[in-house]
Amino acid sequence: MIDTLLAGIIHGNTYALVAIGLSLIFGVSNVVNFAQGSVFAAGTMSGWWLIAEQHWPLWAAIAGVCAFTAVLGLGVNLLAVRPLSKVPPIAALLATYAVSVILDNLSQVVFGPETRRFPQALDTLNFHVGGFRFGTLDVVMFAVSVGCILLLGGFLKFTRYGQAIRATAQDSDAALQMGVPVGRVRNLSFMLASALGGLAGVLVGMYNSNVSPSSGTAAGLTAFTAATLGGLGNLPGAVLGGLALGVVEAFGISYWGAGVDNLLVFGVLLLVLWLRPGGLLGKVPLISAEPLTGTFLGGGRPIRLRWWQALALVGAAAGVVPWMADDYQLTTGTQVLIFALLALSLTLVSGSAAQVSLGQAGPMAVGAYSSALLVGEHGWPFLAGLFAGGLAAAVVGTVLMSPTWRLSGHYVSIATLGIGAVTVAAILNLDWLTHGPLGITAIPPPSLLGHQIITPTETYLLDLAVLLVALAIVVRLRKSALGTVWSAVGADETALRASGLRAADYKALAYAVGAFLAGLAGSLLAHQYSYLDPTMFGPDLSMLALTIIVLGGMNSPFGAVLGAVVLVGAPEFLRMAQDARLLTYGVLLLLLIRFRPQGLWARRA
Repeated sequence: MIDTLLAGIIHGNTYALVAIGLSLIFGVSNVVNFAQGSVFAAGTMSGWWLIAEQHWPLWAAIAGVCAFTAVLGLGVNLLAVRPLSKVPPIAALLATYAVSVILDNLSQVVFGPETRRFPQALDTLNFHVGGFRFGTLDVVMFAVSVGCILLLGGFLKFTRYGQAIRATAQDSDAALQMGVPVGRVRNLSFMLASALGGLAGVLVGMYNSNVSPSSGTAAGLTAFTAATLGGLGNLPGAVLGGLALGVVEAFGISYWGAGVDNLLVFGVLLLVLWLRPGGLLGKVPLISAEPLTGTFLGGGRPIRLRWWQALALVGAAAGVVPWMADDYQLTTGTQVLIFALLALSLTLVSGSAAQVSLGQAGPMAVGAYSSALLVGEHGWPFLAGLFAGGLAAAVVGTVLMSPTWRLSGHYVSIATLGIGAVTVAAILNLDWLTHGPLGITAIPPPSLLGHQIITPTETYLLDLAVLLVALAIVVRLRKSALGTVWSAVGADETALRASGLRAADYKALAYAVGAFLAGLAGSLLAHQYSYLDPTMFGPDLSMLALTIIVLGGMNSPFGAVLGAVVLVGAPEFLRMAQDARLLTYGVLLLLLIRFRPQGLWARRA
């Protein structure tokens, strides 16, 4: 019991270091910095390199890592956040995600993707008190974490720049009028936050022994949960949230095994959002401007296709591509169509209703598993399984989101992230139903009227047909009276409420329709891959869907298709290597957000 508690406190301290950085940046810049986890991973790998390859002493390696990650943080602000300070905060959020993709893949290029053993710079089991064994590493981790937290608290309270950071966090406009150099303050905040993230990376690397360049996503999401648990923007809350999360995770793993860690982490996140959305030490609302809402059209309006233009495109897709493309190109085309359908599921909730969803992989996973189980193990016809998968995704998503719609803005978006992660974690742990980490194998291919669809041409045409039906539904809904209300929700919720309409109800309906479409995409994926496992539905899949509609135009159904062609299809057709493809994808996203935020399929207003 005591050893589990102490292990939770030690881990919680490192969570707190990364969470403090997230809250510090959020408070000063009103930006959810998704690159913080990648900075953590960069700190882990650079610490390994300095100690294992360059043979630096531990203290010098820590100093070098903190300096390196501080420069990285400054670069994140100057390249991704500061140029977007005058546009909706969702732009900066997506830009930091693009930087995260770039950093993760650059790290894999530099260090290689394999897992490495971190040198044992400090003893781990050299102390023995009662029945509990611990080491110098545990003491150092605890002392360094607590010391950094106390030093940061003293810096913010007693120094001139610390007071400037607090003033900027409270009201940046008023601070600017009082002569506070807000730009330099934000630079300093990013540097401090990133240095803490790098320090946490070294400590966690030593504690876990094994390190890899891909560890940033999990660390970033855990720290984001800790910051939300304590209250986004509240530094003491980030500390408390990190400690609480570490203890809960330690006891949960002790009782139920390592597989429940994500279920516990994001389950705690959802409970906090439902019961105390401002966090343990925060208040609702914490901020006046919402960082995760906004149509992000960049002053643009969607390009409208005339009927004959749409008909010509459909004819080319259905009548020309299948007969001119080879099997490899058609297989790539099916991937494009499935991801276009997934991105299309965000058009109503994120485009029209202006509520960003960060967990669309969850409904897709529900649809995939539902259809695979019903068709493969219970003998349902394919079309019935396809529809049931979409319906199951809509029902599960609606039930899980229902307590959240009484909130607004970034709280709802954070909840979608939590629900996506909880859904996938539940699939991983429900062995009796989903076969857990082993996944589902031998999923039968689609079948219509007794004919199995197994050739690339037939599969492509099936996916195209489902996508066209979904496009027709979305376009019709957007042109209906309901679509007008959804657009009003995105444009001005206050005016809508003044008209006697409940914006939350319409957002919930848009989310349900989107979850249904995501479930259809998951069902098609399951039957065409013939294999499923929970790792296929990670948070990167949700961010990819969101990036696709940003690229194409968040408020344009056809833009979702165009974005999928560019982000999913073009790299495959060019046969780029995995690292180069993802690296190019991150750079492309960053450039688009910076220079063409309205998306490709839009005109400037």
